Amino acid sequence: MPEFYPSIGEAIGAAMQHNIRLAHGGEASGSDTPLHVRRLPHPSADPYSVPGMIARLTETATPHEVAGIIEEVNGALVGALPQLTELVAAAADWTRARLTFENPHHNPTFETWTRLAAATRMLRDVQEELEVAEDMIAACPVELSDPKYRDEVPALRTREMLSAVLGDDAVADTQPSAVQNPEADRHRAARAFSPHAASQRTAPSADATSEPPASAPPPRSPRTR
Repeated sequence: MPEFYPSIGEAIGAAMQHNIRLAHGGEASGSDTPLHVRRLPHPSADPYSVPGMIARLTETATPHEVAGIIEEVNGALVGALPQLTELVAAAADWTRARLTFENPHHNPTFETWTRLAAATRMLRDVQEELEVAEDMIAACPVELSDPKYRDEVPALRTREMLSAVLGDDAVADTQPSAVQNPEADRHRAARAFSPHAASQRTAPSADATSEPPASAPPPRSPRTR
């Protein structure tokens, strides 16, 4: 089986398909194609990837760091959000090239285009909201507030990675070793994506002096919009 899974659901699905394949003598029932799951690198391997930015955006990050991450995700040229917006717009244009209006009572292609066009507009609205929020982040305090105030507003991040199930007491290596243990590598890579792993790594531990310090991400490029 592949070693890395981007989410708990895909890992469970892969395990089920793997068991079905074994039960059928190496062949998955109803499918002749092998299972393919994308390998995700450790967040520190690319601090400007979306997983890398999520790992950097901890509760203890400074307003300057958070504003920089928002600027990176919303950058006009290489930002993840503008690229996602263009991707959805391209899907809408793909649907537009297949529009017909011969049947005024049934036009699923037009309905599909309508939803993709609406998603594109919403993503562009999100870009504008982030531009405003980026300028407002500087006014946020550096210190953490009393936890009692946090109950007044809901937490918005809901997606948990595999590390939430496997534990977050280890960090995946950014460089492959000469002799690898696939099972250990799978667990280390999964733990690296925990929403809590980055904040725990900032706290001192008993053996902190024996571990090398984490390398800082490269400096941000000037804002381009």
